Formats: sequence, C-alpha cells, structure tokens
Amino acid sequence: MQRIAQRSPGIVGSPWAFLGVLGAVILWLAVGPVFDFNGNWLLIPATATSVSAVILVVLLQYTQNRDTRAVQLKLDELIRGLGEARTHLVRLEQLSDEELDELEREFRRLREAS
Repeated sequence: MQRIAQRSPGIVGSPWAFLGVLGAVILWLAVGPVFDFNGNWLLIPATATSVSAVILVVLLQYTQNRDTRAVQLKLDELIRGLGEARTHLVRLEQLSDEELDELEREFRRLREAS
C-alpha cells in the first residue's frame, strides 16, 4: 500500500494522466447524444470526480505529511551537526503557540541587531 501511495503522485501529475482525463472527457461528450444528455449521463462524471477528489485529497495529505517529516528529520540532523546550535530547538514543532511566538520575537531581535 505504501509503495502505491509513494508512486501515485508522480503518475497522477504526469502528462499521460492529463491526456487520459482529457480523453475520458472527450469520450463522455461523444456518447452524450446516445444517452440524450439525460441525468444518468450527467451522473457519471459527477460521481467519478467526487470519488477521485476524495482519493486525491487523501493521497495529497499522505504525501505532504511524509515530505514534512523527511524535511524535519533533515533539519534535525543539521541542527545536531552544528556545534554552536541550540539543540533543544530540534523538537520545535512540539512547542506551544506562545512559545513559538516568543522564539520568533527573539529571532527577529537577533536579525535586527545584526
């Protein structure tokens, strides 16, 4: 399952996927007259897009969470590698909003002092 989730964004975002969707829309429009453009004919793309949207939102969230986690781990490694860095900042995402605001003010003061 994880392998499918990791490969799907590359497939979904490819030119071939765009061409496939474009072909499906053209096919759907072409068969419209056969069904007299009735309610069932309209229901097919509505259902397909609803299901596709839910699947893509879940896939996007998975991909975003995975990327964020990887970036956080890389940053943790960089922070730990710097001798003069404050290593307690490695777990920054676990601080409260107030603590983050205070830290942001501190960094702003440091930038202005430089």
